[in-house]
Amino acid sequence: MPIPEKMHGVVLTGHGGPDKLQWRDDLETPRPGPGDVLVRVLAAGVNNTDVNTRIGWYSKGDNEAEDAAWTGVALKLPLIQGADVCGTIVAVGEGVDPSRIGQRVLIEPCLVEAGGEQLASPWYFGSECNGGFAQFTKVAARHAYAITCDLGDAELASFPCSYSTAENMLERTGVKAGDTVFITGASGGVGSAAIQLAKARGATVIAVTSPAKSGALLELGADRTLNRDADYASELGANSVDVVIDLVAGEKWPSLLEILKPKGRYAASGAIGGPMVTLDVRTLYLKDLSFFGCTVLEPQVFGNLVARIERKEVQPLVAETYPLKEISAAQEAFGQKGHIGKIVLEVA
Repeated sequence: MPIPEKMHGVVLTGHGGPDKLQWRDDLETPRPGPGDVLVRVLAAGVNNTDVNTRIGWYSKGDNEAEDAAWTGVALKLPLIQGADVCGTIVAVGEGVDPSRIGQRVLIEPCLVEAGGEQLASPWYFGSECNGGFAQFTKVAARHAYAITCDLGDAELASFPCSYSTAENMLERTGVKAGDTVFITGASGGVGSAAIQLAKARGATVIAVTSPAKSGALLELGADRTLNRDADYASELGANSVDVVIDLVAGEKWPSLLEILKPKGRYAASGAIGGPMVTLDVRTLYLKDLSFFGCTVLEPQVFGNLVARIERKEVQPLVAETYPLKEISAAQEAFGQKGHIGKIVLEVA
């Protein structure tokens, strides 16, 4: 099939509400440069990073335009967002084996190479460069992982961001068989992925969620659930868990350190309950705790995730699908947090 000169897609025109997302059918189709592949996007997931970038949530200053990307720098607008991508390679740039054309791929969202060069600091796909909310996208070939399995495109698009984030947190904290892992925000994309991935490592999982979602998370593999309004220390006892995987932060944050065992490990990759927390530093050093902030993927994480998908050690959780043109409705549904797993946009 010939590659068109123009393509359709959604561009972010500024920081603000859904009105800043504009459908276009006259976008220039990207051309792969040296070391790149061109991917026809089949499906793309909705995630917090896209929404947070749009509303300027990452900004810590008075002028959100100056530091509203996750890296703390200004975005280059207009921007095609979309970090969760499943697609097919349709063209390759110089230096890339042409036999890769036709491969179905997942795109690793945390980039260390772009434009044929190593990046001084990592980029996030759809943030520092154009992403997958369009008919075609380009990326360094090393970040397009071939995958062979019987899952559908929307199912595969539910994996890249959430599951790689969860796997990275588990890798950084060294989760192993016999550990007890406590997961906040467990019904979301990353949380539900962390349940499956922690169980694949042989851990015992305690998941925090609403009563309405408890049964679904138990079926997913959680050994126990707690209501998000519960007193964690009263329910579990102090010094009762080895690892906390935290996606919430917020006012209950100090209790997460209370339930950690001495030499426990805490990892954060989200703050949907509020980014400002109170830390009693004495708890940190008297319990010999280790803290991990997790954004940039360890080099082995995405390849390991693809292998787990192919071995069927994890399953996709697609809550709903929407056509790309209905991205505003999809992000509104995402924001209501009434779903378990991922909301995915069908692009092709």
